[in-house]
Amino acid sequence: MNYQTFQPHRELESLISCYWTLEVPKTEDTQRQRIIPDGTIEMAFILGDDIKRYTSEDSFIIQPRAMVLGHTIAPCYIEPTGYVNTFAIRFYPYGFANFVNGPIKALANTETPLARLFEEKAAKKLEQDIIRAEDTEQRIKIIESFFLNKLNEQTTLDNIVKTTIDALFATKGSASINTLLKEDLSKRRQLERMFVKQVGVSPKQLGKLIRLQTALKAMLNEEESLTHIAYQNDYYDQSHFIKDFKEFTGVSPKEFLGNKNMALSSIFYK
Repeated sequence: MNYQTFQPHRELESLISCYWTLEVPKTEDTQRQRIIPDGTIEMAFILGDDIKRYTSEDSFIIQPRAMVLGHTIAPCYIEPTGYVNTFAIRFYPYGFANFVNGPIKALANTETPLARLFEEKAAKKLEQDIIRAEDTEQRIKIIESFFLNKLNEQTTLDNIVKTTIDALFATKGSASINTLLKEDLSKRRQLERMFVKQVGVSPKQLGKLIRLQTALKAMLNEEESLTHIAYQNDYYDQSHFIKDFKEFTGVSPKEFLGNKNMALSSIFYK
């Protein structure tokens, strides 16, 4: 399993967290991988064999080969059908709203083909250019040219939403919305409406996801005991941490560690 990340151009670094690639050789014994929510939106190009996403225990869909993966608030299972070769763009929570006109909420918990989000001819050209590119460096140049052109067509994100997201990341998800608004509660409903429209999840959901990510990274790096990690990340107690962990991953912290079905999620976080 070869997973690599690459940093974006300085003009895009406030919107895009990173570009990433994943290559996994074809094996006879493929396993379903549980993918857990990470609070981001991703655009992905499947360059290898098809990938299944399970919608139930026995039912699945084949993921589009050029798609946007919206915010997820529950874990899901994917399974490769052979050789895995993926090139993807990971946006900050507020980042993708700068490139499209439609509501981000509509993308939640699903894969949306690029042709539904951008002009069809442009989307197909982008997909073909990415497929034909010689290497990752060339793919990054292609996608950055596409994004920089799009930015010139879009208005910037409303400052109140970006400020809220920046504060959530700065406090590792633990800041309350009341605190962020400096007790001006008249703005709270306005913020929540704008947040869901532009980010795709509520401020509270994003805060919980960010806080869980911080705790999960500490677990995977074996920094401290679960009790210490819970308190360090402002959980009321260990049981509160375990409850939130199960809500977003579907398993307890102990079940997560060392589980083969979590290998892919583990490398993304570690």
